[in-house]
Amino acid sequence: MMTKYEAQIVPLNDTKIGTSAHGTATFLEENDKLTITIEMFDTPANTEHWEHFHGFPDGKDAAISTIDQDTNLDGFVDLMETEAVSGTTMVAFDDAPENIDIPHDRYPVSDANGHFSYTQVVPLSTLQANFEKAFGSKDLQLDKRVIYIHGVPASLELPATVAGMVGDFDAHVTLPIAVGKIKRVD
Repeated sequence: MMTKYEAQIVPLNDTKIGTSAHGTATFLEENDKLTITIEMFDTPANTEHWEHFHGFPDGKDAAISTIDQDTNLDGFVDLMETEAVSGTTMVAFDDAPENIDIPHDRYPVSDANGHFSYTQVVPLSTLQANFEKAFGSKDLQLDKRVIYIHGVPASLELPATVAGMVGDFDAHVTLPIAVGKIKRVD
């Protein structure tokens, strides 16, 4: 049996970063495999883009952030401000999503036109086991999650009010640039 989920990814912080990142994500669960495909356009060029799904460990339905989440009114919706409606970062779309390893530099890098395409086939049982260790349940509940694409060039001037330090990575790496609600489509 195959279960399919999709997300239409829309821009976030576009008026401040100068690009309107957008794209699509598809998640196919079949047997013990989760195939993740993400294609993005108009992201900041030649930049590494962290990408994850966010959600609430208690199963509450996550929603996408909008400018309404800019609680400090600095004109940016930063990583911390997304948590109220989107929850916490859960699974990274990197070179090994099943490991649930977030802060590192093994994420896609956009080309000179701001495009990147990502595909990864993940062993579902390994992902579910690690998800249970981290969040208390094997159920990924993809239809209750949102996907975020992050990352702007270090040269972009950000106000000191933009939060998002994760490990050694600053707000330039974690600033959300696009978001989409994951929905079951089959």
